[in-house]
Amino acid sequence: MQRYFFEIAYDGTNFFGWQIQPNNISVQQVIEDTLTKIHSNSPIKIVGCGRTDTGVHAHHYVLHTDLPEINDIDAFAFKLNRMLPESIAIHSIYPVHSETHARFYAMRRTYRYFIHQKKDPFKQKHSWYLPQKLDFEKMNEAAKHLLGKQDFTSLSKLHTDAKTNICEVTAAHWISDRGEIYFEISANRFLRNMVRATVGTLIDVGLGKIEPQDISKILEAKDRQAASTSVPAHGLFLWKILYP
Repeated sequence: MQRYFFEIAYDGTNFFGWQIQPNNISVQQVIEDTLTKIHSNSPIKIVGCGRTDTGVHAHHYVLHTDLPEINDIDAFAFKLNRMLPESIAIHSIYPVHSETHARFYAMRRTYRYFIHQKKDPFKQKHSWYLPQKLDFEKMNEAAKHLLGKQDFTSLSKLHTDAKTNICEVTAAHWISDRGEIYFEISANRFLRNMVRATVGTLIDVGLGKIEPQDISKILEAKDRQAASTSVPAHGLFLWKILYP
C-alpha cells in the first residue's frame, strides 16, 4: 500500500461539516464512499487535516489515505472528480512517505472570513452580508492583540475535547482586495469555532461596541461569555494548509 496526499476544495453549504457523523452527510463520508466504489467496495478510510463545521467551506484542504499503487494519477483524479458531486473537487494527488500525516504534519493553517457590504445575490452562500459601517482601522488594531502564543479559551466553543487551548497566531488582519473584504488569520492550530468567534468580536470593535485594547482583556478572562457572538458559518473558508 502507498500513502497519498489529496489536495481538494469543497463547498460546505450542503454538508454537515468535514467529519463523519451519524445520520448526516459529511465531506469525509462522500469521499470515502466514492473511493470505496472505485476499489470494488473494499472499505477505504481517509484522514483529514482538520475539522470544518457545518456550512464551512475549504479553498485548500489536505487529506491522506493508503491505497494500492496508482499507475496513472491524472486518470485516477479525473475518474474521482467525475464520480464526486460538483461541490467537491480533487486538485492534486501525490505519493508521500508512509508516516506522513495530513493533520499532525501541518505547520500552519490559514482561514479567511468573507463579508460584503452591498447586497449581492451571487455572494449570499459564501460571504456574510453586513451593511453596517465598520471601522476597519480599529478592527486591524484590535487584530494585533491576537498575535503570538496565547490561551484562546474565550474564543473557543465550550466543552470540546481539546487538550489545550494554547494557539500561536502568526498573522491576523482585515483585507479589502478588488471589491472583496475578508479577515485572514494564520496559526499553528485552531480551536472549535475560534475563527467565527474572533470575527464576531472584531466586528463589534468595528461597530464601536468594544475598543481594540479590550481584545487582550477578553483573552485574559478565559471565558467564552467575555467575547462576542460567533458569525454565520457560510462566510468562512479554510484557505491554506502549509507543510514542511
